[in-house]
Amino acid sequence: MLTVLVAAVVSLIISLFGTPAFIKVLVKRGFGQFIRDDGPTSHHTKRGTPTMGGAVIVLSTLLAYGAAHLAFWTQPTWSGILVLFLMTGLGLVGFLDDYIKISKQRSLGLRSKQKLAGQTLVAVLFAVLVLQFPNGSNRTPASTKVSFVRDTNLDLAFAGTVGGLILFIIWANLIVAATSNAVNLTDGLDGLATGASVMVFAAYILIGVWEFNQNCQFNPGLKCYEVRDPHDLATVAAAAMGACFGFLWWNTSPAKIFMGDTGSLALGGLMAGLAITSRTQLLVIILGGLFVIITLSVIIQVASFKATGKRVFRMAPLQHHFELLGWQEVTIVVRFWIIAGLCVALGLGLFYAEWVVGGS
Repeated sequence: MLTVLVAAVVSLIISLFGTPAFIKVLVKRGFGQFIRDDGPTSHHTKRGTPTMGGAVIVLSTLLAYGAAHLAFWTQPTWSGILVLFLMTGLGLVGFLDDYIKISKQRSLGLRSKQKLAGQTLVAVLFAVLVLQFPNGSNRTPASTKVSFVRDTNLDLAFAGTVGGLILFIIWANLIVAATSNAVNLTDGLDGLATGASVMVFAAYILIGVWEFNQNCQFNPGLKCYEVRDPHDLATVAAAAMGACFGFLWWNTSPAKIFMGDTGSLALGGLMAGLAITSRTQLLVIILGGLFVIITLSVIIQVASFKATGKRVFRMAPLQHHFELLGWQEVTIVVRFWIIAGLCVALGLGLFYAEWVVGGS
C-alpha cells in the first residue's frame, strides 16, 4: 500500500506545482486554445487559454510511478509498463492533434483518418504485447477472455491461436477507441473530464488493492482473482489520480489551462488499459458512466439528424445542451461530477457484490 500512497502523493505534487510552470511556457510560446465559432458563445472568452496541459498529467504519472518503485526498490511489472505505454502513446497522438490546431489556428488538428490511424497503431501494439510476457505462473498481463468484474467463460481464443489473437486485437481496439474518444467528448467544460477521471482512477485503486488481497497467486480459492499484477495496476491508477487532482487545481473554472486532446486521449487510454489488465473490461462502462452518457448524446444527435433532419439536443455533447438552456458552467460540472460519482459507486458496488455472492 505504501507504493500506492507514494505514487499518489508524488504525482499530486509534480502536477500541482508543475502545471503553473508549464502554463508560463505555453503562454510565452503563444500556445493558446482555438475556440470554434459554432460552439456556445460563452466559450469565446476562453480563446487563447493555454492548452496541451495533458502533457503534465502524463509526465506526472510516469515520474510518480517510477518514483514509487525507486522509493522501495521494487521492480516495475509488465502490466504497469504496458498500461503506461498505452496512455503515453495515445497522449502523443493527442499532442500532435493539439499542436496542429495551435500552430495553424484552427479547430481541426489531425484529420479523422490520421487520428484514427494513430490510435489504432498504439492500441494494436498494446493488444499484442499485453498477451506476452508470462510470469512464473504462466499468467500474461491480459487474457483473451471477455471480462466483467473478472474473466467470463467467453474466450476469444475459441477461434484458435491466430484467430483468437485477431479477435482480441479487435476487441481491445474497440475498448481503447471507446474510452479515449468518450473522455475526449467529455472534455468540453472546465474541470469536467479531469474531475470525473479522478473518480474512475480512485475506483481502480480500490479494485487493484482488493484483487491483490484476493489474488489466486497468494490466496487461492473460489473467489480469487486471476489478475497478473493488481498491486502495480493500483499504483498506476494512484499516480494518475494524483496527477489529475493536481491538474484540477488549475483546470477548474475559470480554467488557467486545458488538458487538450493530449490529456483526454491519454486518460481514456489509461482507463482502457486498466480495464483490460484488471479483467474489468465491461465494468468500465459503468465506472465511466458519465463518459458513456455524454458519448451517447452525440450518437443520438447525429443519428436523429441524419434520419429525420431534427436534433434531439440543442447542441451535443450533452454538457453544451445544458449551457444553451441557461445553466451556469460550474453548475453543470458539479452536477455531472455527482453523476460520475454515482456511476463509480454503482460499479464498485457491483464489483464487491459479485465477490460476496461467491464469484464465478
